[in-house]
Amino acid sequence: MNTLLNSLMTELRRGTLTLAALSQLQEPQYGYSLVRSLEKAGITIEQSTLYPLLRRLEKQQLVTSYWDTTESRPRKYYTLSSLGMEVYQQLKEEWLHNSKRLHDMLKGGKEDETD
Repeated sequence: MNTLLNSLMTELRRGTLTLAALSQLQEPQYGYSLVRSLEKAGITIEQSTLYPLLRRLEKQQLVTSYWDTTESRPRKYYTLSSLGMEVYQQLKEEWLHNSKRLHDMLKGGKEDETD
């Protein structure tokens, strides 16, 4: 059961990490600053997960990157492309819609009186 549960949790987390990363790339960020931004929001991501994700998003043309070599340590910055911004907005709407429905289902379809 643990293997199955771990597999399902990884699958569930994969999509949320993509949306979380896109949400933080409206302003340019380098890898470590993105990790910190996500952690500050309560989302943990390993660098071994983040960099392949950023490369995939760049290949999908959702993110652009550039190198800043003005400081002693060069850093590669990532930011949403215009397509990335459009996709992010649509994914965000879809997530909000689905998460509300799922939340209601998990509560048994009853509205919480404190909402």
